[in-house]
Amino acid sequence: MKNYIFLLMILVFLLGIFHTGCDENFEDINTSNIEINELDPLPLLNHAIWRSSPHSAYRQTMIYEMPIVQHMVTPFGTSLAGGNYNQENPDVMDRTWENYYPNVIRNTVDIIEKYREVPERSNVYNMARIIRTYAGMVLTDTYGDVPFSEAGLGFIEGIGTPVYDAQEAIYTSILSELDQATAALTTAGRIESGDILYGGDIGKWKRFGYSLMLRAAMRLSETKPSVAEQYVQKAITGGVMQSNDDNAVVRHNDNFQNYVGSELNSSESANFYMTKALVDFFKASNDPRLGVLAVRYVGATNGGQQTDAVANREPAEQIGMPMGYDNSSIGAQAVIDGVGSFYAYTQFDRKTIGKQTAPFFIVTFAQTQLLLAEAAVRGWASGNAPDYYSNGVKAHMEQLEAHDSGLKIEAEDIDAYLQANPLVAETAMEQINSQYWVACLFNAMEAFANFRRSDYPALVPNPYPQSSIATGFITRLIYPDREYTNNLDNINAAVSRQGADELDTKVWWDK
Repeated sequence: MKNYIFLLMILVFLLGIFHTGCDENFEDINTSNIEINELDPLPLLNHAIWRSSPHSAYRQTMIYEMPIVQHMVTPFGTSLAGGNYNQENPDVMDRTWENYYPNVIRNTVDIIEKYREVPERSNVYNMARIIRTYAGMVLTDTYGDVPFSEAGLGFIEGIGTPVYDAQEAIYTSILSELDQATAALTTAGRIESGDILYGGDIGKWKRFGYSLMLRAAMRLSETKPSVAEQYVQKAITGGVMQSNDDNAVVRHNDNFQNYVGSELNSSESANFYMTKALVDFFKASNDPRLGVLAVRYVGATNGGQQTDAVANREPAEQIGMPMGYDNSSIGAQAVIDGVGSFYAYTQFDRKTIGKQTAPFFIVTFAQTQLLLAEAAVRGWASGNAPDYYSNGVKAHMEQLEAHDSGLKIEAEDIDAYLQANPLVAETAMEQINSQYWVACLFNAMEAFANFRRSDYPALVPNPYPQSSIATGFITRLIYPDREYTNNLDNINAAVSRQGADELDTKVWWDK
């Protein structure tokens, strides 16, 4: 009885405190006394940079972008259905949206709005602007019209249903923002040495910003060529990447893993394969990259038999998985192809290029050189297109070692390849953009965008018989279901402007 009375007294005491806390001094209790500008913006920027890799969008890039551009494919359906079957998979298509808006857009917008008028933090303010434009490009390239001008302002301005901006307007803003923000970076200001991209190196940040501008400008090559040329020249004048040391890289480690690599080394280790298109492309020119990227587990008839004992990395022995098959039909094709079981098709080596700690490359020197090669062919850039082309191919071959020392390609092998495969004027556009396709390995979001823009490489459309599209390729992904619940008026306006919310509706710049 005494214990009961004692507990009852404590309960009454606590209820009294709670009642007082709810009724008195409500505004004082719920109002922060800390000025928001006292919070360091650098952790927000670093989080946005880190989430600029696919991160929680890893399944989307594995299930959609990689199969669409025919880098990697799985024959399995259900949760893995997507680009391999040219079908809708709503549980996967929203992953880029769900990763970039709350993590990249919101954090960078938070910095931009709070530090716009804080001169001593101008560099972090302009770095955030550059990262925001990158995220905006990925989002609009993936879905079409998307929230951009009002995105991320929910907490700051109470905008819970942001308008969907037209793609042309988004690209106009992106190019303008990159122009202004990159030029405004200065060594005279505070050096943000804690940033995880470049450690505050303003020169590298500038070269990143102008290289991203070059990419954005080239996206408009078929839609707004005069605007594209104008910004290509601005980017070149500003100064683009000069070597692989300038690459914009999200680095991973055991604590912050590459999520694609994590999947390839766990539940999906036996489910994804290099495509026939990619393996054959490498073989056709004796490309030394095949010998370091690929592995085939000869004779394997299940995932458990994919062991080092049967691993074969010889280029001549690699056989890519063809497109258009599911898990019930791929077995017969595997017999025809001479591998016996689909488990014996070629895979990316998950111990090197596909490991959990592999870096993610946002923008690279290799990609930049290849875009300059195309710009030179178009007459938009001075310089020699074959030199830009060779520099780009060489840079990507050398870049592979950043994933793992086992991916090192010897200098003499690189030189021999370039001598045997020079840029030819008659096929220059195809060669340049096919190499760009390779230079985007494991950044299939960018490969997907450039493939739609350039129509190269000349891939054969996926012939899967139960396709959901009327055209040869998926050209965009579908909006998240929740947008129809939460932002219906604005999503309807976007659909009426750009076309049906379907997989084969083209984005604005895809001509």
